[in-house]
Amino acid sequence: MTATRTAGRTARSRTYLMCPPEYFAVEYAINPWMHPEKPVDAALAVAQWEDLRATYTRLGHTVHTIAPEPGLPDMVFAANGACVIGGQVLGARFRYPQRAAEAAAYRDWFAGHGYPVTAAQAVNEGEGDLVFAGPAVLAGHGFRSDPAAGDELARLCGLPVISLKLVDPRFYHLDTALAVLSQDTAAYYPAAFDAAGRAALASCFAELIEADDEDAAVLGLNAVSDGRHVVLPEQAAGLAGQLAAAGFEPVPVDLSELLKAGGGPKCCTLELRSEGNGGERHGRD
Repeated sequence: MTATRTAGRTARSRTYLMCPPEYFAVEYAINPWMHPEKPVDAALAVAQWEDLRATYTRLGHTVHTIAPEPGLPDMVFAANGACVIGGQVLGARFRYPQRAAEAAAYRDWFAGHGYPVTAAQAVNEGEGDLVFAGPAVLAGHGFRSDPAAGDELARLCGLPVISLKLVDPRFYHLDTALAVLSQDTAAYYPAAFDAAGRAALASCFAELIEADDEDAAVLGLNAVSDGRHVVLPEQAAGLAGQLAAAGFEPVPVDLSELLKAGGGPKCCTLELRSEGNGGERHGRD
């Protein structure tokens, strides 16, 4: 793992798993962003996804891919497929039947690449709601994942869990309303959380950057940080300015087609961590 430092922010190389959007479509509605009557440009979705993958490679990260499967249009959202901490994998268990088969596809990939995989007992949608934050795991619930999912992951990885209730259906996963930028800094949309959740986040991070309504509404917080570079939707220009002012380097990308299903950069990106401190496992592709 390599690291570079700029203006007090340190970038560390990461390893990600992504799934090409070969079968991406909006065929059903399981969140407020999805409107099956609105057409999706499949070719543009692929091009935007390819740009995201190239961006990670350019930033020095390793990207593995899982083969997409027909009939699973949301499989492109790899973050929901599992949560990986310390080389241990907690598989997903999806809320809606339309996505249920994705769980087995991701479990098979991890098993085939030498990872120990634990099947979930509680409903969880991977890193969509189970967010690694250094010394703790942030566990979102309220729309998709069960509250017990955080405890299940905590038992597996040995980290404490901080439970966060989501209250706005537009922000149905934790990673749509919160981005962990570094061990002591996060960006979030306060209105997506109840009072207890906002207080918990204030105690967890030394620095919290508040996204405004406009940037939250384009899923600007569905971002991926390596500690210095923050890959985020290009439509969230205000948030990009806030990140730059805080010493981070915003890296805007356009995932407008995938936004039609309620996804952004983080939704497309599952981090593979070999160590509890956020290190990476480099498996074969």
